[in-house]
Parts: sequence; C-alpha cells; structure tokens
Amino acid sequence: MASGNGNIWEEWDLSGQKIKSLPQDLQTHATSVDLQRNKLKRVTGISRFTHLMELNLSRNKIMEFSQEMHNLHTLQTLYINQNNIRSIPEGIFPHLRRLKLLNISANRLAKLPSDINQCTSITHLDLSKNCLQSIQPLVGLPNLRELFVEKNQLTELPSQLFQNGSCELTVCKAMGNPLRCPPEEVCAGGVMDILSYFRQMEENPNTCSAWTVKTMFLGCSMAGKSTLCRSLREGKPVAVAVEDRTDGIEISQLYAQEVRFLFWDFAGQEEYYLTHHVFITPRALVILTVDLSSYSIVDPHSFKDQLCFWINNIQLRVPDSVVLLVGTHCDQCRDQEEVMEKKKDIEEKVKTMLANRRMVLQHQKKNLEENEDLFLFTDQLDELDSLLEYNLKVLDLITIDCTRTEDIAKLRSHILTCIQSDREFLCSESILPKSYEEVEQAIHTLVALEEVPQHGIILLNELSDLILNHVKLSKESLHSILRFLLRYLHRIGVIIWYEDISTLSDRVFIQPSFLISMFKTIVRHDLVQQLEGISRDLLMQEGALVKQRFTWVDDLRCKGILHNAAMRILVRRELEKVVEDDDDLVREVVGTKREEGIILTLLQHFEVCLPALVRNPLNPQAAEFIPGEKQWESARKAKRDPDGACLFPIYLKDDLIVCHKWGEDKQDDLSVHVYFLPEIPHGFFHRVIITTCSLYQTHWVGRQQCLLCCGNRLALVRQRNKDGDPFIEIRCRRPEKDEEFRQLWDLILAVMSKLFVLSRQWPGLTQQVHTPCPEKGCPHYFTWRDLQELNNTDFYNLVKEEKLVCQGGHTRRTELIFPKAKCLPKAKSCSACINMDM
Repeated sequence: MASGNGNIWEEWDLSGQKIKSLPQDLQTHATSVDLQRNKLKRVTGISRFTHLMELNLSRNKIMEFSQEMHNLHTLQTLYINQNNIRSIPEGIFPHLRRLKLLNISANRLAKLPSDINQCTSITHLDLSKNCLQSIQPLVGLPNLRELFVEKNQLTELPSQLFQNGSCELTVCKAMGNPLRCPPEEVCAGGVMDILSYFRQMEENPNTCSAWTVKTMFLGCSMAGKSTLCRSLREGKPVAVAVEDRTDGIEISQLYAQEVRFLFWDFAGQEEYYLTHHVFITPRALVILTVDLSSYSIVDPHSFKDQLCFWINNIQLRVPDSVVLLVGTHCDQCRDQEEVMEKKKDIEEKVKTMLANRRMVLQHQKKNLEENEDLFLFTDQLDELDSLLEYNLKVLDLITIDCTRTEDIAKLRSHILTCIQSDREFLCSESILPKSYEEVEQAIHTLVALEEVPQHGIILLNELSDLILNHVKLSKESLHSILRFLLRYLHRIGVIIWYEDISTLSDRVFIQPSFLISMFKTIVRHDLVQQLEGISRDLLMQEGALVKQRFTWVDDLRCKGILHNAAMRILVRRELEKVVEDDDDLVREVVGTKREEGIILTLLQHFEVCLPALVRNPLNPQAAEFIPGEKQWESARKAKRDPDGACLFPIYLKDDLIVCHKWGEDKQDDLSVHVYFLPEIPHGFFHRVIITTCSLYQTHWVGRQQCLLCCGNRLALVRQRNKDGDPFIEIRCRRPEKDEEFRQLWDLILAVMSKLFVLSRQWPGLTQQVHTPCPEKGCPHYFTWRDLQELNNTDFYNLVKEEKLVCQGGHTRRTELIFPKAKCLPKAKSCSACINMDM
C-alpha cells in the first residue's frame, strides 16, 4: 500500500508464482497488478478491477484477448506480450480511451481489429514478432508516437500513417519484414526517411518495381562455383582453369527478364570462409554447388563436407534463406543412372538433416517445459519458438553439365521461376519512386564517365555533389534518398558502405571487388608463400630488411601473427596493380607506421584479427571488469600500435602455449559450460577468441583455446565436445580466499557477456548455460536461469541458497557453481555484464 498526491493506490506483484487463474481474494481497487511469468491461459474475472491503471500479463499462456478488457476504462498501460494470442475481438479498444502503452508483441496475431484506431490515447504500440500482414487499422491514431512492428509479414506500410497531420510518429521500427513499399532499407533510416520516401512517391507517380537478387555461390573448393557463375552470366559454357579459381570473393552482374542478379562467388577454402560473414546478408538466393563426380553415397563424410557443413552455417547465419542445390560435374559421372542415384541420396539426406535439427529443438523445448520452475526459462523457450518458426528452404537438387549450353539455359530458367514466385522470394521486389532509380543511374553514369576514381573509394559528400549535377533534386531530398540507396545497394552487393563504422561512414566503396581484392591479400590459403615472395625492393619501401621477412614468416607459422609492416607491403603490392602514382590512396588503404589504414580497420572491426604486441612486454595489470560499475574501458579500445602486428587465430596450428600456461584441470576449478543450439557455427570460436582477448591485454592464444589474465587471475576459454554436444567452457582456478570469488566470477561473466553479444549475429542460434557438478565422476549439472532480462538484476543475489545439491546428491557451496559473494557488498547492477559491447 502506498499513497501519493492525496490518493491511495495498491500495487500487487504476483509475478512468477505459477498462478493458473486470477486469485479471488485480490482487492478490486488495485491500480497496478503484475501477473507476468505465470501459467494463465485465460484472464477471467479481470473486469472487476475497475480502478486498474497498469496491468502486466506478459509471459503467460494466454490464447484469447479477454472480452472483459473493455471494462477497464481507467487502464493506461497493458503488457500482454509473449503469449499465444491469435486474434483480438472487435469492440474492446473503443472503451480503452485512456490506454497509452500497449505491448502485445511476440504473440500469434494475424490481423488487427478494425476499431483499434478508436483507442485515441495510445502513444506507444508494440506489435513486433507477430504474423501481421497489414497494419492499415492503425491509420487514424492521433497521438501515436512510437510504433514497433518488426518481424511480422508486412509487405507494405500505410502511407497515411506518415502523412503530416495524420499522426505524430517519432519512432517506427519495421525491420525483419518482407517489405516492398517502403523497402526495409528506407525503414532503417527512421520516420524521416519513410516520410521522404512517401513524399517522393507522390511527387514521382511513375514508380518502378525493381527485382534485384543477391545470389551467393557457396560450396567446397573446386566444386565448380566459378564455372557455374560465369557460365550463367554468359549464357553459355565458360571453362575456368584451376589456376584461375576464386580467391576471396568475385562479384559480377546479370540482367535476365527484368531481374538483376548480383553474383557473389565465394571461395571455398576455410581461410576465406572467415571473411564470408562480413559479406553474407539475408534475403539472398544461395546456390550451393556439389561436385557429383566426387560425391560418395556410402561415405558419410562426403555429405557432411559437401552439404551438411554449408547448410548448417547458412541456417545459423541467415535462417530464412532459400538454398538451391546444384550438382556439377555430371559429365564426369559414370552414367545418368549414377547421377540420379546421387541426386536422390542428397535430397533424402538433406530432408532428414533438416527434420533432425527441428527434432533436436523440439526435444530441448519439451525438456525445458517439464522444468518445475518453468517461469525461470521463458526467455529460452521464446528463443526456441523463434528458431522453430524459421523456415530454411532447400530446393531440390538440379543436375547440370556445365559443358552443355542447354543445361545452362535450363538452370537460368529454373532460377527465374523460383525468384518470381512470391511464395519463395517476397523480398526480391522493391517498389521505388522514379527519383530513386534516377539517383542509382547517376552513380553508374559517374563510374562510366570516370568521375569516380577507378578504385571506387569516394567521400559521401563528394558523391552527393557529383550526383546533383545529374539529377533534378534538392540537396535535402538527395540526402535522404542517397542514404536509403546506399543501404539498399550495400545489401544487394552493388556497393559497400559501412554506415555503422564511425571512422569509415563518410566513405563509399563504389567498386566492392576492389575492397575485396584488398581483403584477400591478407586472408588467404597461401599467405606464407606470399610473404616468402616479397621482393627486396618492396621491403626497402617499408624500410625493412630481408632478415625481417624471415621473422614475419616464422611468426605467422608459429604464432599466427602477421606483422603490420608485412600486411602493408602485401596490400600495397596488390593496390599498385589497380592504381598507379596515388600515394594518398595508398596511405588511406594501407596505412602508415603512425596510423591504421582502411584494411586494418575493417579486419579488426569484423573480428578477423586481434591487435598484438610484438615489442612491448605484456601488461599483467590490465583493466579489471566490475559488473554494475561505469562503462569498462577494454584493452581493445586502448591505443593500437600501427607498427605492431595482428593475431589471426585461423593460422594457429595447436594449443600448446595455452596448455603450458594453464596446466592441468583441477577438480575444484570454477567451470561454466555455454551450449549453443543446435550447434556452434563454424568460425564462431575464432571470433570468440578475438572478442574475449580484446578484454584483457594479457592473453595466450591457441587454435581452440585461449587464456586470459586479469591481475593474478586466469580464465581459460575453450571449445569442447562431449558426447556429441559442442560447448564453450570458461574455467577459473578456485581461489584461496572466500572474498576472491567475486573477482573470479566477474571475470567469467565478462567472457559470457561477449559470448551472448556475439551469438546475436547468428539468428538461427540459441544458448543455454550449465555448471557441471564439481564432484568427480558425477554427470549431473546445474542449469542457469534466463539471462536476457537481467539488465537490472544483481547477479550475485540470483541464487538465495548458501549451498546447492545436485541430482546425484552432492552438496556444494553456491559460489562454486553460481555467482555469489556474500563477503562483499552486493553489486548495484550487472547491466554492464550483459549489455556491454566493448
């Protein structure tokens, strides 16, 4: 009971109490009722709370939006998100005249009631993560300020919502929809860009429907990707020599029946795959090539290497993609019967693989649902539901002989049929005002007239000024159009614009192939040979001696370290093949001994490599992470040494140095296992090493392990696989003094926070955290509760018990299993632990 402004109100907190129906003894004059995280299926009896101002029904099992809600005339805030509501009856919202905030996200809504716009006081409306195909009923809400409709099935947003005078929207989030009008890239710019788009639609009624498809060619090395890509582009067989195979990524275009294809041919070697995450984007057609001549029906590794590996990584990274399987080298098979046998085998195994993945997720969901304290795991259940809703489409395998023109034509026709089917490719079409097309055409004209440098790097302001000479637009209109267009062209692969990298956001890369050619000078399968081939003349340009080249080669082979001086030489050598006598460009791209260039900035931003010290001693007094304190300054943000080196874990061969520094595992070590379902993506642990080592200046790195040092405390991070379940383990030595537990758990939580931030880049991934029982030989474990919503929670007060007992009957102190530090004051908040993005 509390009072304020002369009034009396009651706040009832009934969250997380496993309630299945509204308590009959609940006082009806309550103004605030919190019923989240319970087991409610219906909200019967809510109409008697006529004084209710705030109601929280989130995270229950509610299937119906109660008709009784229309009696809550004083209601101002309603949370009913994360339930199973499929529809809302008419006649409720006209009675909720005081409702200002409504959150009904993460339900199953297919449509909105037509009278929702009579709820005239609404200022904040969250409809994200539903199944809505239209939000037209929202037109007419006069006070709507913030609208969230992400992750629905919307193809259009009503223009009336954004017309001046209709409403006062300041925030509109609509990402994750198959939007055609306006395209998603317009929505990414916010309300002002959406307003500009509809204004341009009115001023330029001759709109165009653009069909553009980014087509990614993936598959093992020598599977015929380049041959297939170039043959499709030319419309006839094109032979590709072995020495002409793709290094990195090659980009080309094809226009066919009013569809523009952007072909991205990805190299198949593992070293190149690490950079693929920089360029792989959603809403693309993936052509996965399979060499049928080498494919074996009886060898399980054949399917695993040629298909399972690639499909799994596509599913984890872009889980709503469409994958077209193409069997190549049919002409090298024994006969047509062998081809058809392999086709049938591949299709059956792919279906089984996808079904098994779904079954694993369903079993995991069932196991969580059987937990006695289910409300502690609702976030994990929601994540599993999201994964089960994804629908990776793997189309039947097409077999072709790349030496036959008719087979190339057949494949072209098949791809066009797939793309022009709305059922498969809702996001391929974008409805654009004529002015947008004119701006894109102006960019192509600038390239053709060589007004843009041959290398294609140009400042955003310079590009804008040049475009104004070719289009009849105001500078203000062009500014909005250009930002959308650059996002759109970046997604489909026409240009590259790193809007989210502050040091590069003022530059546009008109020629992506130029930038990629710079990338592949560093991340390549034959890097050692490239270093060995550096001439004495090139060494002299960098002020280096021949003996230093031997050091560079040795450091790369033994330590996975590439010196920045060697990197500059390799990039400069490649750069001079494209441009001549442009010292400014060389400094900008390559960098100098005093400052980083574009390439090094990008490699470190995308966590391909980690700055390494080659001259200075390691710092054992690295900054210390403390949850709840001010934003932590990580070692990664410290001033880098452009004349130093970078560590590339992919080039490491073993874990010997880590094993030597750590020693043997001990039974009483603190240990946490983070499981990633359905599996750990390829290259994920490489990124884990980069991100966790960036936290502390003192670290040792191996191929599958890294060791972090904070003061005199060590944390071992490694990827493991036990009984077929891959996980990442974080391990610390048990401290000698009780008051030191807090510092060790701080170290573990810092690493966990990085794991969670990184995992968000794989939408098809979810994670669970376990602590194994410390008793020797005991197979049981302790499961961590949901972590996603602990922004304002004290980690060290999550588990109240001083001791815990595993299912095997073994008793251990809580601080050996979960964060608990009774000897120290409680942390104010652990929001830094979960939310920091250093």
